[in-house]
Amino acid sequence: MKTEMKYNENLEPVINQLAKGAFLTVSDGTNINTMTIGWANIGIIWNKPILMVMVRKSRHTYSIMKNAKDFTVSLPINVDLKKALVYCGSYSGRDVDKIGASKLSLENSGSVVTPIISQCDMHYECKIVHSQEMAPQNLEAEIKERFYINQDYHVLYFGEIIESYTTGKNK
Repeated sequence: MKTEMKYNENLEPVINQLAKGAFLTVSDGTNINTMTIGWANIGIIWNKPILMVMVRKSRHTYSIMKNAKDFTVSLPINVDLKKALVYCGSYSGRDVDKIGASKLSLENSGSVVTPIISQCDMHYECKIVHSQEMAPQNLEAEIKERFYINQDYHVLYFGEIIESYTTGKNK
């Protein structure tokens, strides 16, 4: 059962789950991929509720996302999808069908082209309103050394949250 929620409801479990992993799914209308994310930001930008996600240019997801108009973030708050999160964070969609191999299912979203991961119980549907490549010259040296030793920088995608809801799945 789908229960609408305000984008800023239940943020504590969202932030806690992000530290463990969430699924970023994207479709450009032809191709689809999901990947595990552990970093994101949620808040108000341009007077809109925004979920910002980061994708490295080396990732298969980036090749789809640069042509996409939207994305979804699905979180397993009350379900155990640790194995699928590890798998989707360890393999490339260029080489394998991560969704099938990790036994995940897709379900149509309510407002965007990109589907949601049906096993998850919390979802954000987002329309891309801006993307921005990182400016390495403006990045603190410690962060560069820790996270970008190979200079594989992220592109930041700002998604206006069109819908946010829970689906009442249980463990």
